[in-house]
Amino acid sequence: MASGYSYSGGPSRCFPFWQEFAKCYAEADFPSECLRKKEDYVECLHHTQEKTRAKILRYNALKKQQREAQSGMKEADVKATSQPIAVGLIKAEPGQAGPAP
Repeated sequence: MASGYSYSGGPSRCFPFWQEFAKCYAEADFPSECLRKKEDYVECLHHTQEKTRAKILRYNALKKQQREAQSGMKEADVKATSQPIAVGLIKAEPGQAGPAP
């Protein structure tokens, strides 16, 4: 929350990050020295890096599932179109269409 207080009345979840950033900014000769602490505070507020990582993980998981589905479809196509291999254990007599019942 922007006020610095949480819903329960205590300090907000990002207050420690804000304190570190404010302390650095007050003591630094150049504001660019506190860039890392500012990034930590903004990340705590908005979770932009966390959301980006989650999107990347989700995208990679979907791509992996698609590759696995494609390879599974290829295997199914091969099995559906192939003929069974005869090993010659059952030999039909000439004149019979198949094994005797």
